[in-house]
Amino acid sequence: MTQKVFVTPRSFGKNSSVPLNLLKDQGYEIVMNPYNRILSKEEMITLIKDANGIIVGVDPLDKEVLHHAKKLKVISKYGVGTDNIDMGFARELGIPVTTTQGANQDAVADYSIALMLGVSRRITHIDKECRKLNWSKITTIDMWSKTLGLIGLGNIGKGVAGRAKGFNMKVLAYDLVKDEAYTAANGIEYVDFDTIIRESDFISMHLPLTEKTRNIISDREFEMMKKTAVIVNTARGGLIDEEALYRSLKGNKIWGAGIDVFEQEPPVQKELLELDNLIIGSHCAASTHGAIDNMGIQASTNLIAAL
Repeated sequence: MTQKVFVTPRSFGKNSSVPLNLLKDQGYEIVMNPYNRILSKEEMITLIKDANGIIVGVDPLDKEVLHHAKKLKVISKYGVGTDNIDMGFARELGIPVTTTQGANQDAVADYSIALMLGVSRRITHIDKECRKLNWSKITTIDMWSKTLGLIGLGNIGKGVAGRAKGFNMKVLAYDLVKDEAYTAANGIEYVDFDTIIRESDFISMHLPLTEKTRNIISDREFEMMKKTAVIVNTARGGLIDEEALYRSLKGNKIWGAGIDVFEQEPPVQKELLELDNLIIGSHCAASTHGAIDNMGIQASTNLIAAL
């Protein structure tokens, strides 16, 4: 009997035919996301009910959706963040969950640095003014030799740290799981959370979203930051309290922010879209040709191995 595979990520197989061909070569019936956007819970319930395997992006796979997936044998995550998946219920059902660990880490690390530069130098704001033929000089802030604080020092955080060396930055890190050998070899200092917030010129978020990390950056933290601080989030929406972010940016309490991920996408807080000291991304830090190919091939390979 033919196995059915449901694929939700919009970028899957767009750049290269290899990920899809891997599935086709197994003789699977492939159902692609028909809406070219993140799916709602109701749409997921309808589309997943006959699937034997799923390659999933950030679409909801909570208990209610999984309850309707009676034939599901494997969840292959296209990426590494699993906060959209009810992992506990998947375990109860005996459904393995795989991730594409390492497939997109370079792309996300690059984008984190790009956001830091873009925000600190007001690149999008200057571009917008120049298009109005406003050629006045806009004074910005430096990134060279500043202090970078990494909240989370996993693979992507380490990638950002490596790139920061090229900017002669001092690197501080906060993480519950410590890699002392790596930090010692690379001149990185572990500090407590409040020290990162107070002393960093640039703060980059690299944590998973859990109940403990939700809104880990809120009004208290923004009040502690330098007035010239830049905060960047390419990890997960929900790590930063978006209402507190808006208040901080609107009141010029910090220099600016680069946010690629929101709790709901597009963001509910529409006032954020009007701020000149904020650069917004559409959850696209991992969207390079190389990363998309890597994630697609790894997601397909993981699913095939499990099925």
